[in-house]
Amino acid sequence: MTVRCAPGRRLSGAGYLDSDEVLAARRAVTDRLAADGLLDDRYPSIEAVAGQGVGVKFKPDLAHDNAPLHTLLYTGRMMDFYEKLLGGPVRHFDTWMRAVAPGTGTAPHCDIVFMGRGTTNLYTSWTPLGDISLEIGGVMILENSHKHERLRSGYGTKDVDEVCTNHNIGWGGHLTQNPVRLRERFGGRWLTNEYRAGDLLVFSMFTVHGSLDNQSDRIRLSSDTRYQLASDPVDERWIGPAPIAHGPAAKRGRIC
Repeated sequence: MTVRCAPGRRLSGAGYLDSDEVLAARRAVTDRLAADGLLDDRYPSIEAVAGQGVGVKFKPDLAHDNAPLHTLLYTGRMMDFYEKLLGGPVRHFDTWMRAVAPGTGTAPHCDIVFMGRGTTNLYTSWTPLGDISLEIGGVMILENSHKHERLRSGYGTKDVDEVCTNHNIGWGGHLTQNPVRLRERFGGRWLTNEYRAGDLLVFSMFTVHGSLDNQSDRIRLSSDTRYQLASDPVDERWIGPAPIAHGPAAKRGRIC
């Protein structure tokens, strides 16, 4: 795991990406947010100050046909990193683009339950598109959570797109809405920090993570991108020109 994680401490993921490329991707995103009427037009769009009453959180269309963002995430230093980490040619999944307006953060979860139909030798890059203070609220990691066998063999075997057809019950994929109780149950510390343009956070499919609440007046901008060996089995929900994602075509019924 590569992360600037504990307050005041910088590890090897700090400043790994080209900050100019990060800011070019940010500008491409904020220009679209402004065009959609989601920003306060009294401020420069690059500042991403949220418009009145805006409640956006997950906005995948911001990644579509976005050349600066694709340059940042699918070429150069990002791909070099994963080819060295995994030892061969790699492929990426479709990008999850987050534009989190002021409000609550993301509940704790592991990524495996959202994209576990292919290889588990799969990694997430969380890339902040600009500086993210503690007030804006970045990702937090539960220390050593990827080593918990109970999580891997229980929760980690589930799939959010498996539906109980006899009860018509779905599931959102989160572990809990209470990060404090989760830490008390599994141990470890919740680790986070302020992030800067160019920082990169990399973690496995079994790492428990969430985010701090956004207590600022700005929209927090970041991307979640996954990478794996090109030769490994792949989750069909997240590849191709129009991934099915968690739509109706992804659902699998079972008797519960």
